[in-house]
Amino acid sequence: MPAIVGVVQVINVSSAAVFHIGDTFKISAHSNAKTFAGAGSFNTGDQVHLQNYQSATNTFDQDNMDQGNYFNI
Repeated sequence: MPAIVGVVQVINVSSAAVFHIGDTFKISAHSNAKTFAGAGSFNTGDQVHLQNYQSATNTFDQDNMDQGNYFNI
């Protein structure tokens, strides 16, 4: 059914987001990311105690290519 939409204010749309108003057949948002994190980076909790005296994260990517979004339609 057709939609009647009033005033819309868009403040921000991120790079992996979809802004949609009205009728649509298919919405398919695609994004990819590479995350590097050192020791203790993703710890969550109320009382986390860490002792990272020496930490090194290897960010060298020797092939310079990763899996892409080529066929994700």
